[in-house]
Amino acid sequence: MQHMNKTMLAATLLAIASGANAQQYPTKPLRIIVMNTPGSGADIVTRLVAAKMSESLGQQVVVDNRAGASGNIGSEIAAHAAPDGYTLAMITSQQPNVVALFDKLPYDLVDDFAPISLLAAAPYFLIVNPAVAAASVKELIALAKSKPGSLSYGSAGSGSAPHLATEVFKSMTGINLLHVPYKGTTPALTDTMAGQIQLTVLVAPLVLPAVKAGKVRALGVTSSKRTALAPEIPTVAETVPGYEWSGWYGLVAPAKTPAAIIAQLNAQQNQAIKGAEFKERLAGVGAEPIGSTPQEYGAHIKAQLAKMKLAIKLAGVKVD
Repeated sequence: MQHMNKTMLAATLLAIASGANAQQYPTKPLRIIVMNTPGSGADIVTRLVAAKMSESLGQQVVVDNRAGASGNIGSEIAAHAAPDGYTLAMITSQQPNVVALFDKLPYDLVDDFAPISLLAAAPYFLIVNPAVAAASVKELIALAKSKPGSLSYGSAGSGSAPHLATEVFKSMTGINLLHVPYKGTTPALTDTMAGQIQLTVLVAPLVLPAVKAGKVRALGVTSSKRTALAPEIPTVAETVPGYEWSGWYGLVAPAKTPAAIIAQLNAQQNQAIKGAEFKERLAGVGAEPIGSTPQEYGAHIKAQLAKMKLAIKLAGVKVD
């Protein structure tokens, strides 16, 4: 009995000690690595998150931009950082895309990171030139089927999100569209407005001003549910069940970061994104708050990886 009490006492002391460690965290500034340039959607979202974290943690939270090599530079630094809760990283929908494209990478998106929270998602819109004789997704599919290969769509380059999103749409509807790759999203939008190409799939901040000005027609939003950014526009999934394609942002830590720290950061993130100001600022980059448990975010990353691998296979994309 006495031995039992000693064992219980030891276990209790250990629990108190680990709890105390979590309570003391953080005792110094944190950094969040962003794989994108300053001013990008990921950078803006990260700075919003960092400001909220600084307030609630009582420590400075620094944003560390490590763009380049399709985000692989930043991902590698974050993966190999000390798992002590002082280095975090903002993972976006770009990372599973990159992992699916490259065979050998110096990090593993699933094994090298501990998910914290899925913070926000940014839907894309399927838009057409106003001269295209289709006022809905259903009519566009019918038009494409009546003239195989005669409609062309633009993307931000081979393997980009607009390219893969449209290829998945093509495969799910059995239509044939001609792919025209551009060096970025803006020229793809410009040529859709000019009628050089008939359609494209692009992010909300780029598309919505052109839709409001009547320069393009939005047929559908790519998220699984209608978006508060433009609630009048139906989802593509209302016509093509199961279709979904969104940009997203979520915070991770290096693998083996203590569970108590992950839980503390998760609770904080989910609290931070509830504010009206946060929601408003997110809308500026075409995103909406989500929030999740670490487990839900981990499952999301795995599902996105599988989806990207399939999309790349469908699109026949190869890295030189």
